[in-house]
Amino acid sequence: MGAEPRQLALPIRLADHARLANFFPAGNEALLAALAAAAAGGGRAPVWVAGAPGSGRTHLLQATVAEVPAGLGAAYVPLGRDAGLPPAVLDGLGGLALVAVDDVDAVAGDPAFEAALFRLYEALVPRGGALVLAARADVADCGFRLPDLASRLAAGLRFAIAPLDDAGRLAALQLRARFRGLELPDETGRYLLSRVARGTASLFALLDTLDEASLASGRRLTVPFVRALIG
Repeated sequence: MGAEPRQLALPIRLADHARLANFFPAGNEALLAALAAAAAGGGRAPVWVAGAPGSGRTHLLQATVAEVPAGLGAAYVPLGRDAGLPPAVLDGLGGLALVAVDDVDAVAGDPAFEAALFRLYEALVPRGGALVLAARADVADCGFRLPDLASRLAAGLRFAIAPLDDAGRLAALQLRARFRGLELPDETGRYLLSRVARGTASLFALLDTLDEASLASGRRLTVPFVRALIG
């Protein structure tokens, strides 16, 4: 028998705030339930999450990894070009309870990556491990060239992240603020929505900055305070 593939060290730290409970659920209840089931060991099919940049894909995958009970083993693997990880990063992960693979569309069509994804599937899913994947598009639209991989991923649970309207963005921003111990008044939240890029990722990044400034100054997140910070 050949030696087991050596797993590369993953230099990836999960965001401290990534939790399923602080992802505003409107329109995504079934997706959140599927991810919670996968993290708890109740999912037996791959879960595919499609969403535009800034829609919360990475938050959801990291949150799912964070939900896996301690001691069972889980990994988050981003395959976007900025991550610069090789196909071998997926080898040796088949013994974990859950593996979350982000930006899968960035490597679709690459023979080495597709072969590594197929090996991961075969090592993980048949024995009951959970596989969660995310991309900009549905699995059918990513351009996979390995038929066995495409068919297995397409047979799993497939979701598209439902976008939020303005009321949903405000509620999501306030939910995230409460998890940080902040109170974000409606007026301040609406001011932020009218002044900054409306993708949830950029809003939440701004909230991190406001949190630090609020702690440093001891001031609440009023409109005048926020206006002074963001101009």
